[in-house]
Amino acid sequence: MNRIGFILSSLLVLLALASSTLFVVDQRQFGVVYALGQIKEVITEPGLNFKLPPPFQNVSYIDKRLLTLDSTDAEPMLTAEKQRVVIDWYVRWRITEPTEYIRNVGLNESAGASQLNRVVRNAFQEEINKRTVKELLSLKREALMADVKAEVLDKVRGAKPWGVDVVDVRITRVDYVEAITESVYRRMEAERKRVANELRSTGGAEGEKIRADADRQREITIANAYRDAQKIKGEGDAEAARIYAEAFGKDPQFAQFYRSLEAYKSSFANKSDVMVLDPSSSEFFKVFRNGGGSGPGAAKK
Repeated sequence: MNRIGFILSSLLVLLALASSTLFVVDQRQFGVVYALGQIKEVITEPGLNFKLPPPFQNVSYIDKRLLTLDSTDAEPMLTAEKQRVVIDWYVRWRITEPTEYIRNVGLNESAGASQLNRVVRNAFQEEINKRTVKELLSLKREALMADVKAEVLDKVRGAKPWGVDVVDVRITRVDYVEAITESVYRRMEAERKRVANELRSTGGAEGEKIRADADRQREITIANAYRDAQKIKGEGDAEAARIYAEAFGKDPQFAQFYRSLEAYKSSFANKSDVMVLDPSSSEFFKVFRNGGGSGPGAAKK
């Protein structure tokens, strides 16, 4: 029984010793082996590896993938015309030399991200100071990002290399600070209102012009129609007069009788009309005194 316990205990000790000497490096990581606090070896290939048990040797891991660093502060920067702008940016970077990175930057990725954030922001501030807002919003933004990338690379590859590579630097947003943004929005609103009022005024003037032209065309049409109507009416009256004259010329007594009837009709048009005359002596009732006849027979009476 004691022998079995001893064997099991020995196996457990051996397993613990083996587990402390074996380690696996993932394909997404660098394996850094330390011997008494000093870097002994950097393993770049994935697989199973051996080391001495602690405290003689220890292992740590550093990410070898492409990392993204996003801007975290919203401090404004000054442009060439002293305008305060806020930019958002990101950087794509990776660790290429773990030994240099650990010696000059830090033991993990966050240390490099913190220092890289400071370097990138200073580079953006320096380049933005040389450019206007218009240039930041135009195609010259590409040149700005290229210049910032070059400055950052010069810094990380300087006298004490960081052991990192900066793959890309990008600006995602350029905006004024809040106070200036509000002022810009007010100016934009005022400009849009001015344009709208101008368009309304132009439209109103065009509308008045169209209405005036329509009224003029209407008056011309009415005047032409009235002229044509009067012309036709005049021709009709002339024809009627000719017919009357021709008819009356054949029988003058009938003409006189007809005109008297028309005079009577006009005089007694309303029931309330009253005339005080002497029928026996008034020329107005001469037709009545003659019996209303016409022709030769009536004349003899």
